[in-house]
Amino acid sequence: MTAFDFSVEPTLTVNGGAEGSALPRRTGGREDWQSKYRRCLAATDALVIVAAVCLAQWIRFGDNGILHSSELFDNLSYTFISALLIFAWLIALVIFRTRSVRVVGSGPDEYRRIFESTVRLFGFIAIMALLFRLDLARLYLAIAFPVGLAGLIVGRWMWRQVVASKRARGEYQTSVLVVGNERSVRNLVASFARGTADGYRVVGVCIPGYTGKLPAAVDVAGQALPIFGDECNIVRALEVCHADTVAVTATEHLGDDGLRALAWSLEPHRVDLVVAPGMMDVSGPRLSMRPVAGLPLIHIEKPQYRGAQRFSKTSFDLLFATVALIVVCPVMLAIALAIKFSSPGPVLYRSERMGLDGTPFSMLKFRSMVVGADKHVSRLMSSNDGAGLLFKLHEDPRVTRVGRFLRKYSLDELPQFLNVLRREMSVVGPRPPLRREVESYDGTVRRRLLVKPGITGLWQVSGRSDLSWEDSVRLDLSYVENWSMVGDGLIIAKTVKAIAGGRGAY
Repeated sequence: MTAFDFSVEPTLTVNGGAEGSALPRRTGGREDWQSKYRRCLAATDALVIVAAVCLAQWIRFGDNGILHSSELFDNLSYTFISALLIFAWLIALVIFRTRSVRVVGSGPDEYRRIFESTVRLFGFIAIMALLFRLDLARLYLAIAFPVGLAGLIVGRWMWRQVVASKRARGEYQTSVLVVGNERSVRNLVASFARGTADGYRVVGVCIPGYTGKLPAAVDVAGQALPIFGDECNIVRALEVCHADTVAVTATEHLGDDGLRALAWSLEPHRVDLVVAPGMMDVSGPRLSMRPVAGLPLIHIEKPQYRGAQRFSKTSFDLLFATVALIVVCPVMLAIALAIKFSSPGPVLYRSERMGLDGTPFSMLKFRSMVVGADKHVSRLMSSNDGAGLLFKLHEDPRVTRVGRFLRKYSLDELPQFLNVLRREMSVVGPRPPLRREVESYDGTVRRRLLVKPGITGLWQVSGRSDLSWEDSVRLDLSYVENWSMVGDGLIIAKTVKAIAGGRGAY
């Protein structure tokens, strides 16, 4: 593999014009912060597990306890049992790779591995207790298991906030050299920009077949990315841009032999090689790798909208909505009284929305506008602040004083739990559209209607009314394609944070 001569670092020319800045250098290696971060995780995990197990023993037995079981383990101290449990729990976290660099700091897979390792450990303990007739105290395990699991997840969440804040300041970044054409580069940069918490930053480009004059740069959203030549200059480019990862999008140009040779050439440089398949908004559970005749093929499973998954989602919706209505009943009563005494008109507002498969239903909300507000839409359309088909006003004159507060914290949507009980809506799903919006949908956007609309969703936790129409559609379609119970749980948790901040709602 030949290399371009970068013995002297060039001054970049942006779009063939004015001078740009010199090539960026890393201030610290990725492996340095990752090793430090993993040590912090290990220390936190150990403290949480020790605290949970000791708490369980203290609550159940006080200062000491004796295990009464078979003759083999007769009079075994629970202090010894606790030490074994702590050791086994820490080993389980290692076996399930809960601190792997592939999952720490981003994605729900980190939480899933913690949950799976803990559940399997306690399942193994239950089997061993049955086989050896160990009379383990149920309260002891009933305290250690949930307290330890919750502590581990909260600990990881706290460390992820630390990583997110550092990445927002430009630290803890993974520098990426992209190999692909300009269109692929732009798409990849846009994807990385949306996932700032993942910490990926493109620092250079190699364009296959590039024959232009060097130095040069490609302008992506106001960012000048240096071009280091074609695919033959990848290794030499790493010496200049100091990338941690090479992302290949031009697989058809490099071919099998080219990718294999590239992987071999990157081994001495301790640089990761990733291949972008070109599929957007496809979650990990739908992807599986299967080698066929030595060729690794990525299998993309079809989205599952029916069967067991739909049953579990419906069951969760009914249970969650019932509990939520019981909990917020006093709040809803106070809101109803505030609306009734602040402005004339009904407490509830009914709006026609389109549900599953385009079936219309009456969506319930607390009334936040004056009576007859719908009649003024055409008059206010010229002041529309919404994007695409959405009609929104930052300062809507139709909104009442109480309604403005309700909208800011999404309290006007609480009656929609009744729609969930009527099986017209889901707790989590795409934004419920109006009939006029659905009539303007093309074939792509209509995929929103494959699942029930939700009280909350990706649109709610990603900007709410501040989203552009394109981003709103992309998030809804991403949810439709990838929905899962774990994902729904994470969206609900993020919804609480988004509502508390009150941003993006008007």
